[in-house]
Amino acid sequence: MTGRPGHAPGTATLRPPPPGEPDQRARALSLRLFLAMLHTQELLAGYLGARLGLYEALDRGPADVAELCARTGIDPRYAREWLEQQAVAGFVDVDDVTAAPERRVYRLPPGHAEVLLASDSPLSLVSLTMLPLGGVAGALPALLEAYRTGAGVPDDVYGDDWRHGHSGANRALFTYSLPGWLATALPQLHQRLAAAPSRIADIGCGAGWAAIALARAYPLAEVDGYDLDAPTVAAAQANAASAGVADRVRFHRRDAADPELAGRYDLVCVFDALHEMSQPVSVLAACRRLRADGGAVLVLDAKVAHRFVAPGDEVERFQYATSVLHCLPAGLAAPNSTASGTVLRPAQVRRFATGAGFADVQIVPVDDRFHRLYHLTG
Repeated sequence: MTGRPGHAPGTATLRPPPPGEPDQRARALSLRLFLAMLHTQELLAGYLGARLGLYEALDRGPADVAELCARTGIDPRYAREWLEQQAVAGFVDVDDVTAAPERRVYRLPPGHAEVLLASDSPLSLVSLTMLPLGGVAGALPALLEAYRTGAGVPDDVYGDDWRHGHSGANRALFTYSLPGWLATALPQLHQRLAAAPSRIADIGCGAGWAAIALARAYPLAEVDGYDLDAPTVAAAQANAASAGVADRVRFHRRDAADPELAGRYDLVCVFDALHEMSQPVSVLAACRRLRADGGAVLVLDAKVAHRFVAPGDEVERFQYATSVLHCLPAGLAAPNSTASGTVLRPAQVRRFATGAGFADVQIVPVDDRFHRLYHLTG
């Protein structure tokens, strides 16, 4: 069998598409971007609902335009358009689409409140999706400038939307998964925390959900959360008070590297924060000093591929996009930053840990799609 010159026998001839006929990859990407735009717009409309209390108002019962305005104080014309958009998108139900606009009654479908309201439910996504998107939207001008200059974008630029969204995104995981992980995968640590009075340090504690969950799981433990962001510490203190554990959970705006704190803690945690820290080796060295004899240091961070792959799955895409839009710019805001970004692979965690003086790093076998749990020893 022979083929034409320049072509392998039996292969189809590759040719560019005729004029006016789009390439299939271009067509697929075009459709993907349109759908991405649609979903982004719907998330931003949802952001309005979350921030203006519109979903909370509908959770109190069905409402027409006038009733929603009475409950929330928003303008009637905006209320009508938002309700109609939400019904078209399928986020809310409308009783009678043929009724006059002012007489239509809207309601949250069964189960939707669990998704659209911030809570500790594993299905609640307002903190993971809508609020962070609002924070990134506000930071876009600063991001454009940072990408040109190499400067960072401080968390304050992302504002309360990112702060509350990021702090709440892992609330369900800390509440429902973390205590079980310790009990099943780290039984010696679990026994130490459960059997006698103990102390736990949560470094980069955010809004305090991990500290609260640990205090609930271990009634004999006292928990100290450390964070340098004053509004976040205030939110954590309020959350601990609401949870009824403020007598054993305290939050501090303080550098955990303070030598006075050395050797105090049976467990030291850095949960979903190491990749954002400008000096991760120094942070882990401080954690090692905080640990008491026989104590443990645990790091929870992004579950990404062990090496670069492209294209990636949905989780890898999510982690990289988060890095591009927030974690890398925020990490670069501090001087002499390591600039880790969200995509913190196991080999890099190991390098950071050994640089901080640990002898070994073990990946703890826990079941979570977005996170890995590391046990730093030695």
